[in-house]
Amino acid sequence: MRAILLSGALAALCSLLGTRYLIRYFVRHGFGQPIRHDGPTTHHVKRGTPTMGGLAILLSATAAYLAATILVGRSPSASAWLLMLLFLGCGLVGFLDDFIKVYTQNNQGLSSRAKMAGQTLVALVFGVLATQFFADGRGVRPASQYISTTHDWWIKLPLVVVLLVIWFIVAATSNGANLTDGADGLLAGSSALIFGAYTIVNIWQNNQLCDSGRPTVVESQCYQVRDPLDLAVFAAAIAAACVGFLWWNAKPARIIMGDVGSLAIGGALAGLGIMSRTELLMAAVAGLFVLETLSVLLQMITFKLTRRLTGTGRRIFRITPIHHHFEHLGWAEVTVVIRFWIVAGIFVALGLGIFYASWLS
Repeated sequence: MRAILLSGALAALCSLLGTRYLIRYFVRHGFGQPIRHDGPTTHHVKRGTPTMGGLAILLSATAAYLAATILVGRSPSASAWLLMLLFLGCGLVGFLDDFIKVYTQNNQGLSSRAKMAGQTLVALVFGVLATQFFADGRGVRPASQYISTTHDWWIKLPLVVVLLVIWFIVAATSNGANLTDGADGLLAGSSALIFGAYTIVNIWQNNQLCDSGRPTVVESQCYQVRDPLDLAVFAAAIAAACVGFLWWNAKPARIIMGDVGSLAIGGALAGLGIMSRTELLMAAVAGLFVLETLSVLLQMITFKLTRRLTGTGRRIFRITPIHHHFEHLGWAEVTVVIRFWIVAGIFVALGLGIFYASWLS
């Protein structure tokens, strides 16, 4: 527990101070954000706002986790290194995308194929390492070849299928987080809630760990997870780093997170879901990301289908992702953000409720 509190405090402080430094550095070097032309007109004033602020979240959370772990006399676990691989690997893909946007002053960045290729490489390397190596003394590896809700199901999947599932989860969560990052403070605030929830989940799993020898553990309800305490420490660091960043990213944002932050957050969320054996539960905990992604998919499918049937494409929403739709309806951006934080909190509460109810049952 000391490591969790220490990592959270260090991450929040480093992110708070580090983001301020990045703002000054990026303003001095002209690293401004290009804005999509079809977005809400109220966003056009954001053109030139420093971007790539997600670097503060990556560096602060990683440094805080490592420092807290070392200060309490422990060493980083295999699960933590693998989570770091996803966090920094997806962040690197996002950094390249952001850098191209800033350098060319064009909102396109990396091509969709190049971005997906980078995410695929990171996901597959993680998948192979997590499922095939680093077994502990109990024979438990960081990830399993089973699909899980709160515990592994009973059907073992072939490795090729497992790798495809891991690839899908990493791509879906990183792109879902990326779509959510479109209003001042929206992704940072909702991510703090989501990673806070995973901190609680991993603390509970650590307290109810199979073969831990604790007298309070009920073996029929225990959790076969490799390193839940380390996952909790890292999750707390990411949550706190998002809070520190939010100080500067709240409307009016003095810095934008960029793809370097959103893709990294999505990658880390995927890693936590996979290694805590809660892949399907993650869809409830991070329900806001799912909602944002579904709005884009429904918009595309509806437009293409109606164009094929009637010759004229029709849209369900005025614009997607869905938070922009409400801005087009006349909601103030800060109103959209606060209400979507509430929605994110409801999904988090739902996910934690399912997790605890499953344990009780």
